[in-house]
Amino acid sequence: MPPRPTPTARQQRLGSELRKLRERAGLSSSEAAIQLGIDRARISNTEAGRFGVSPDRVRAFARILGCADEQYIEALAAMAADRVKGWWEEYREDLPAYWLDLAELEYHATTLHSVVTMHMPGLLQTEEYAKSVFATAVPELAPAELRRRLSHRMKRRDILDREDAPQCVFLVHEAALRMQFGGREVARAQLIHLAEASERQNITVRTIPFSAGGFPNAGNSMLYAGGAVPRLDTVQLDAGHGSVMLDAETHLDNYRAILNRTKELAMNPEQSCDLILEVMRSM
Repeated sequence: MPPRPTPTARQQRLGSELRKLRERAGLSSSEAAIQLGIDRARISNTEAGRFGVSPDRVRAFARILGCADEQYIEALAAMAADRVKGWWEEYREDLPAYWLDLAELEYHATTLHSVVTMHMPGLLQTEEYAKSVFATAVPELAPAELRRRLSHRMKRRDILDREDAPQCVFLVHEAALRMQFGGREVARAQLIHLAEASERQNITVRTIPFSAGGFPNAGNSMLYAGGAVPRLDTVQLDAGHGSVMLDAETHLDNYRAILNRTKELAMNPEQSCDLILEVMRSM
């Protein structure tokens, strides 16, 4: 089987976890290859996400390396078993790879915690609001590219309607509530949509008022995606050049602390809804 030309972030993550297992066991790739009865090149390609691996191979690999965390092993085996292409693959020729990686991350997450300061969370944006956000891009987007980006963003929202939808907590700063992307009417409609979304069972919206003052990582948006087990959590950060995903243990610990601190400063859901409606009425 030829190697994958463009492994997805999830495929790369599986390979990375297998590499971590090998390194924790103190084995070189050559030593691991001997233990598994395969060549060293296959180990390297598997750990880079370029080659697929079967669930049984994952279990055998973990057993040989002495990993006793059964939940973690089964979570990795489930990742290996997932060979179905997601809906986002239809956009691979049109959009940056990190857009597809974000959709894939959200699709497989068990929980989602989002912190935004200047705009609404992508999963809760109305079509007109999203269109107005894209309109601020420099250089300006061509009409066809704008349509594809808008289509992709709207399809991302479908995960919220699944029977097994992830539990989502959206921490939205007051600045984001008051930013009038698209003008007054678009902004008002977006706030109404935000308030209505907060009534869904799988969605919690909490606002961070100006009066809360500063908080960690205040200048950046953050998405904390829960994996099947905590070791498979992922942090996604927006950046000027695209997107960054972090999964090192120290990064996860750091951003869990940031998230907990931000939650301490946020209003409860009832107070948050009151603030959303207050901002909407003031427009």
